[in-house]
Amino acid sequence: MTMQVLEARRDASGGYKVDASRGERVGRVSSEWFSRPDDERYLSLSELYTSVRGRAERSRTRTVESAAIRVEASRGDPERLALVLPGADAPVAPTNWSFGQLASLVGAPASYLRQLPAPLAAINLQYGLTSHRAEQVKTLEVADGRVELRAATGPDYGRIFDHDLVAAVQRIAGNGTGDTRWKVPGVLDWSTGTYHPSVDITKDTTTLYASDRDVFVFLVDDMNPIEAGRLPDGSPDLYFRGFYCWNSEVGAKTLGMASFYLRAVCQNRNLWGVEDFQEITIRHSKYAASRFAHEAAPALTRFANSSPMPFINGIKASREKIVARSDEDRSDFLRKRGFSKAETAKIIETVLADEGRPPETVFDFVQGITAVARDKTHQDARLDLEGRAKKLLDRAA
Repeated sequence: MTMQVLEARRDASGGYKVDASRGERVGRVSSEWFSRPDDERYLSLSELYTSVRGRAERSRTRTVESAAIRVEASRGDPERLALVLPGADAPVAPTNWSFGQLASLVGAPASYLRQLPAPLAAINLQYGLTSHRAEQVKTLEVADGRVELRAATGPDYGRIFDHDLVAAVQRIAGNGTGDTRWKVPGVLDWSTGTYHPSVDITKDTTTLYASDRDVFVFLVDDMNPIEAGRLPDGSPDLYFRGFYCWNSEVGAKTLGMASFYLRAVCQNRNLWGVEDFQEITIRHSKYAASRFAHEAAPALTRFANSSPMPFINGIKASREKIVARSDEDRSDFLRKRGFSKAETAKIIETVLADEGRPPETVFDFVQGITAVARDKTHQDARLDLEGRAKKLLDRAA
């Protein structure tokens, strides 16, 4: 692949000057970063793959008649339930997650059952399983000393194992530590506006995660900045490519991936200056595994190997396309595209404050809209504005 970039050069500290005030801010990776304990953080893709692959190898899945499942209160622990499955050599202990799934399948309130003594909860759950209309349950069991029930889903649940997603990422990103262009991201120094792509990968900086319920990976191509136009001071407006993907083999999440261009990643793993955000999701329905093989995995590979030229050309076109030369033009441009009078005034004021001049090009308006969106406290309102900004950018291209 030929990657065009570059009048950009690293400064004396080894970083790149960026303008993180532009574009969107995406907090999904930061949310993952904040919520993960140390034992869910991995320092390389190979380490991550070994963990989730080993878990899958210790697991088995089968479909059983719900009425044939026996629920017992554990004799050794009066607070614990055990399930006796057809053909099982020993009782299976449900995890907190699979217990909730099982209760949901039979229409029982899991939160209420968890408050009951185990014998009473067992009676209620047994009744639900015996009268369960769907009649079948697909289980995922893992042997880790004792046998645990990791998931209980409907018979048509299309499981995609976490290690399949990690393996797809490895095919384009190697170990995710710099042996390919795709790696764990660096960090933005807010005091200087410099993004440093090289940081030590530690439990504090890694963006490779897995729990007993899911897997999440975020990588960037931040050693190869892409220039798409110039900033008001004449310096290059630099971007990096990035993507994140996620999955849950136990049904806690869909499978999905998002690709984008971004200007920086901060210490808290917020994504700054995001443009051209694209996301696909796949529900774990009957044909999910086939869709992953034919849609999601190839889409990830295409993005990894694609040229940035369409993105660069789109940004340049939006910078060059003048759509307003007067205050009346600016107001009309936004009002005709569904923005309220208050939103229109705020967008124009924001561009004037940030750029020192009122908006004229499509790019000016897009940056103003996304800047206003960043200040929205409600996610739905923010996403609505960001979506409208993206439409403007796409039409300009």
